[in-house]
This record gives sequence, C-alpha cells and structure tokens, in this order.
Amino acid sequence: MAAPGERGESASGPSLLYAVKQVELAVRARLDDLLRGTGVTVPQWTALTVLARREGQTGAELARNAFVSPQAMGDLLAALERGHWITRTPDPTHGRRVLIGLSDEGRALLARVEPGAADVEERMVTGLAPDDRAALRTLLNRCRTNLM
Repeated sequence: MAAPGERGESASGPSLLYAVKQVELAVRARLDDLLRGTGVTVPQWTALTVLARREGQTGAELARNAFVSPQAMGDLLAALERGHWITRTPDPTHGRRVLIGLSDEGRALLARVEPGAADVEERMVTGLAPDDRAALRTLLNRCRTNLM
C-alpha cells in the first residue's frame, strides 16, 4: 500500500487536486468511449460544444474557451474542417479575422452525441441533490476563475 503523499494523499485522504484530476480522467475515459466511432476526439467535441454556445469566434478565442493552445487549435480546426463540422467565414467588420461556426454536419453530430454526454454528466453527479449539483457547478466555476 502506498504511503500518504505517494498518490496525492494525506492522512485524511486524497488531496483536492488529486480528486479533481481523478474526476477529469474518469470523465475523459467516458467521453472517449462515447465518441469512439464518430470520427471526433474529445478536444474536437469540446470545441464544437463551445461553438454551439457561441458561434462566430476566432481561432484564438476558441482556443481559450476550449482549453487548448493556439497552436493545437490550428490542428484541431483543420481536422474539424476536414470532417465538415465547422464553417469559416471572413469577419465583415474586420478584414483579417476569420469567424468559426458550426456547420449543419457539426450540429447533427452534437445532436447525436448529446444524449450520451448528458448520461455521462448524470452518472457523475448521481446521488447529489439538486442544490448540491448547483453548488458544485458554482464552486468549480469559482475555482476555474481563481486560477485564470
């Protein structure tokens, strides 16, 4: 058995950072399973869900909102464009900017995957009361804001 600290644990249990990472890894594994066979990866799906909430972002904006580097976003966008899941249009108010949106194929993909993604989220919070779920969302968002 590992001594406290060897696996991110203290005498009172795993550290909060360790627990958050374990949840992230478990969610990622479930999403990998869900997306297998769709032709889209978890980072690509994340970018598509960000676009579903707010279309018309630049690559740099999308990179920030999808939690990837601008360099990684370039490759990600190329793959999404090959899959016909996004559109790129010149910004009518700024000649050098290109705005990214969802294509009809991208919307259809998200619609197919959404029930499974909702199931992953539901499984993650099973046993939590509605107020606890809302509190968890608020607290996680606050933690993210604190680190930005």
